[in-house]
Amino acid sequence: MSVVLCVTLWPNPGQEQTLVSYEDSVLALLPEHGARVVTRVRAETSAEGEAGEGHPFETQVIELPDQAALDAYLADPRRAAASDERGRAIARTEIQRVTLT
Repeated sequence: MSVVLCVTLWPNPGQEQTLVSYEDSVLALLPEHGARVVTRVRAETSAEGEAGEGHPFETQVIELPDQAALDAYLADPRRAAASDERGRAIARTEIQRVTLT
């Protein structure tokens, strides 16, 4: 049974582009785990380049073939190797299992 996740991400102040770079790199690993990004959207930014206060900056819907694929993706050593970049970029992440309709 497939696993579908809605992932919402909030950047650390001024780190929107670091978040984008980090997510570009780790989301590129998904196909190796049989997964895909269904959609990826970002909040519109202000003239200062920051998303609206309190709202997520990026939202992703990711589809994986099963729980084993999700576990393998989360344990991927290349993902773990980027944890410092993730720490600089991301203040908060929420993950919710959803159903594609």
